[in-house]
Order: sequence, then C-alpha cells, then structure tokens
Amino acid sequence: MPTPHDFVAIGLGPFNLGLACLTDPIDELDGVFLESKPEFDWHPGMLLDGTTLQTPFLADLVTLADPTSPFSFLNYLKESGRLYSFYIRESFFPLRAEYVDYCRWAAGRLATIRFGHHVTAVEYDEAEEVYVVHAEQPQGRVTFRARSLVLGTGTPPYVPDCCRDLPGDAIHAADYLRHRSALRAKRSVTVVGSGQSAAEIYHDLLQDIDHHGYELNWVTRSPRFFPLEYTKLTLEMTSPEYADYFHALPAATRDRLSAAQKGLYKGINTGLIDEIFDLLYRKSLHRPCPTRLMTNTALRDARYDAGSYALGLRQEEQGRDFTLATEGLILATGYRYEVPAFLAPVRDRLRWDESGRLAVRRDYSVDATGRGVYVQNAEFHTHGFTAPDLGMAAYRNSCVIRGLLGREHYPIERSIAFQEFGAAVSREVVSA
Repeated sequence: MPTPHDFVAIGLGPFNLGLACLTDPIDELDGVFLESKPEFDWHPGMLLDGTTLQTPFLADLVTLADPTSPFSFLNYLKESGRLYSFYIRESFFPLRAEYVDYCRWAAGRLATIRFGHHVTAVEYDEAEEVYVVHAEQPQGRVTFRARSLVLGTGTPPYVPDCCRDLPGDAIHAADYLRHRSALRAKRSVTVVGSGQSAAEIYHDLLQDIDHHGYELNWVTRSPRFFPLEYTKLTLEMTSPEYADYFHALPAATRDRLSAAQKGLYKGINTGLIDEIFDLLYRKSLHRPCPTRLMTNTALRDARYDAGSYALGLRQEEQGRDFTLATEGLILATGYRYEVPAFLAPVRDRLRWDESGRLAVRRDYSVDATGRGVYVQNAEFHTHGFTAPDLGMAAYRNSCVIRGLLGREHYPIERSIAFQEFGAAVSREVVSA
C-alpha cells in the first residue's frame, strides 16, 4: 500500500490554492489538492468588466507569508509582461478577472493539484490512523490516504427560504453573467440584496436601462446602502490580535457581533456607490429613470405565475406590507458555509458547538485530536469576519502549515495592531 500523504486538501479556491503555493517548496510536506472542477475558477458569474478586488494586491496567494515566493502576484505580472503597466496604473486593487488569471497561472505551476476529482466520502482508518478520501474522476474512482485533511470547499450561494424551489427563472447573483442577456430582454428586473455583488449587478443593468427599456428595482432590508468600512484603524481588525479576541468571546457574543459588523465585510465600495448615484443623476436629466431603490424593505414571500413574480415585501420601519411585480429576479443574498456531505462518515471525529456548527479552534483545527482536520473559511462564527478575507489567507495558511509540520515554517505575526481589543491592561509609566 502506498505511503500516506501528510495531508489531502479538498477544494481549490484561493485559500487552498495559497496553501498549495506555500507548501510547494517544503520538502518535509507531501500533500495533494483535489478539486471537482476541470480548472481553477472563482465566482465566474461576477467577472464583470472593470470590477476589482476589495483587497490590495499584497493580499495575494503568498506574499504576506513569504514575500520572496515565486508565486507572488508581482511575479505573475513580471512573467506576463505587465508589471510596468500595473505600476503606471497606480492602483493597489487588481481587476477581478486579472486575479482569476493570476490564480490559474499559479495553479498551472503546481504538480500537487488534481482537477476533475469529485470527493464523495471521507473515512478514517483506525488501524493506520489515516483519513481515506474517496473521489471520482473521469477515469474512474480513486482513493487517497493522508494523516491530515484541509477543507477548503467554499461557501455555496444562499437562497432565502421563501425563494427555495421557486418556479421560473430566478437566479442567484453567482450566476448573473450567464443569464444577463435573458434578463435584459425582460420588462422588469429586481435585485434583492445590499452588498457589493448587488451593487455591481444594479450598476451593470442601470447602464443599459435606456437601450433595453426595462424597469429596474433594487430592494434591501438594510436601512441604507452601507459603504465598506476601509479606514486604517478598522483594517487593524483583520489581525491576529482581533482573531484572538473574537475567538475567546462567548458564542452568543460572537454571533451578536457578527450581525452588527456587516459594514466591515458586506459593504459596498465607496467609489461604486458614487458611480451609481452619478449614473442615476445623468439618466434622470431629461425624464424620470424607470428605477426604484428601496431600503428597509425585507422580502417576506415570493410567488411565480404566468412569467412574473409577485414579491411580498415589508417596509420594516413603517411595518407596512406591499407587493412588487417583476419578471426578472436576482437574489444577491450572499453565501453561507455548509458542512460537506462527504464528511458524514467521520462526523464523530469532528468538534461541534451547541448550534450544530463546527467548533473551530483558534489554530483552525476542528477534529478531536487537534491536529488532523483544518478548515478554510468555515470559521466565520468562531473567528469573525476575517474568515473570508483574502488578506488573512496567508496568515491562516501559515498557521495550518505550522500544525501540519509541528513547527513554524513561515514566521507568524502575533501583534500588528496599535489598538487594544480587550480590557485594557494597566501599564506602569516610568519617568525619565
């Protein structure tokens, strides 16, 4: 029987791809990365022209762990012959399509990635003390054995209960580009949601509203269209210290904080908000623009009949219910983590909290032993809004690598913030 791998990583989004890049030069680690898709892909339905990441290029796959890595975004630009153009552009924020191309460039230089491998089940071999990963690929079924797992299966699109199994052609924002032409042909389109994706879709449809002649609605239960908070002291909350502080809080307090911190991770880029207003201003110069923006408005129910949706809405501050008719419906309602079904055979080896969620330790491990299973972006409820943040990915991967190796390979920052998040500790002031 072949020697077990040190680890098997399941799923290949930016987080596990970053792990693949950072483990590539470590001879003591033997890992394999399994991805069901035939190639690297990341939010293909939202690769709109001109859209950028909301994090700077330094938050690439490797730089914040290893600035000398050949897998850096700057090295990608150099090898692509575009480093000087990026320099002249004078923007820290890469285009989203450019970031995906960078990730594909990195993936193409790694021998540890297995595309087209759909994991069906994970078991545990007590005798050998290894995880057994079963997968299907075009040539048939294959099995991988490893001492550890790293789960990076991502967060699937979230659909509100009232819209599940809804007839018709309603879509989630994740599929927007594939359906854009069909949406433009409708007499009315409604976007539900208030984050960056909702704003980008609304802006995209608003640009073509005169040419195609549809009515366009934007509905959100938020009291306003919140900008993404991007001040420097706020950015310090994406730090090891804040993750320490947040993780140590009681679960109920963490849940309450997460609900109150939406402006830190679900807000809209300020420049895009301004572009939307300016576009509305220009569109309404000679006649009213056929669009409505409704805040404080929650989607309570939805019905479909004869090619049109009837949305049951409630203005929450006024407590008033009303109905909105629309032919096209786009749910920009975000993403939520779901525990993969393939983990069912090893469920008893994982830690769970009182709400049935994975009880993720501070070091990102979730198994009973504390050194067998690690997660990527499944720890929002335990580590806070840093979980999906690309800027914290290299830090988390450095922690995971430390757990896999039993020692620190990449130096891990422990204190980067000027501010204190917990109760102040008294300091003795020494006079000169």
